[in-house]
Amino acid sequence: MLPLHDWLLLASICALGAMTPGISLAVITRHTLHGGHRAGAVAGITHALGIGIWAAATVTGMAVLFHRYPMLETGFSLVGAVFLLWMAWKSWQAGRHPLPPPDPDSQFNELHGAAWDGFMVAFLNPKVALFFLALFSQFLSADMGNVARTQMVLTAMLIDGGWYVLVAMMLGRSRFLPWLREHHHWVERGTAVLLVVIACSVAVQALTADTSLPALTMG
Repeated sequence: MLPLHDWLLLASICALGAMTPGISLAVITRHTLHGGHRAGAVAGITHALGIGIWAAATVTGMAVLFHRYPMLETGFSLVGAVFLLWMAWKSWQAGRHPLPPPDPDSQFNELHGAAWDGFMVAFLNPKVALFFLALFSQFLSADMGNVARTQMVLTAMLIDGGWYVLVAMMLGRSRFLPWLREHHHWVERGTAVLLVVIACSVAVQALTADTSLPALTMG
């Protein structure tokens, strides 16, 4: 097990990384707008699963490959940029039509879409692996046991998932949600523009990146 002060430091940095506004927050907000707090929570949980995969890969040494072979990171980043552009197109198209009332028959499809988007946004972001490489390197040691390594992975997953589930629950049950649904076309278009900007930024950074470690942010 990690010493308590080390674990608190790790948890604090993971929390700051999760709370940093970015594409993940936009995805959770969009699915909460469409499918309510359940869809937003599902997206948050699957996002945490994607985060957990990168965290587990990092403690087993996979993230070092991205640092050593930048072309791997570049490939993942470009695939992620294409996925963000696809999401932007979906969001822009959704903004052209009235938001349908909640339909129990389509709830499964909405939850499935939320789960897919939440997971893929995290999984197709290799910067998450480098985030954990920079963070976990402060705590990992050659003789560290599997229990401590598992503790680090679970800490990252639970904090990420807990934060986004909390966001979905608060937004989905707030008085602000009906106003957002009424003006969803502006939300969709704003999300689409944000996704395009981020996708272009990811692509440019991937094609011009150096091998330095990124800033500590997961958003």
